[in-house]
Amino acid sequence: MSAALAFTLAATALSAFAQSAPARNSLPYKDCIRLDQINEWHVVDPQTVIVRTGPYQRYLVKLKASCDKLGIGNPGVQFVPSEADKASAPLRICGGVGEKVRSKIQPPCAIDSVSLIDQAAFDGYRAKALHHSVRTQQPSKNP
Repeated sequence: MSAALAFTLAATALSAFAQSAPARNSLPYKDCIRLDQINEWHVVDPQTVIVRTGPYQRYLVKLKASCDKLGIGNPGVQFVPSEADKASAPLRICGGVGEKVRSKIQPPCAIDSVSLIDQAAFDGYRAKALHHSVRTQQPSKNP
């Protein structure tokens, strides 16, 4: 097989893979979760966490895998920014590649997506939550 043909086949396979992989959407910088302003979180199920910062920002955080021990122990939930976040958006989680969530006894779990939600959706998720933390007007500690 010629080098040109091998290159063409490899490029075609890579292009097909890239088209089948879902696009990763991060929140705009101004809408990211501010880690120093988290005052409420709830573990809804092993792959879903909701977070509130300040009085108005509410977030739905979906995880890539099941994190069964999330929310257990103290701290129950800690957000871990990616190395890129630490350089460009310190103390923020936007839903980018490399961001994680963990707890005292739960190894880090990769975040799949972060999205803003309204009060009604937040209340609906909160009613089904397995683990809770409400620290009104007290920011979370830096991970």
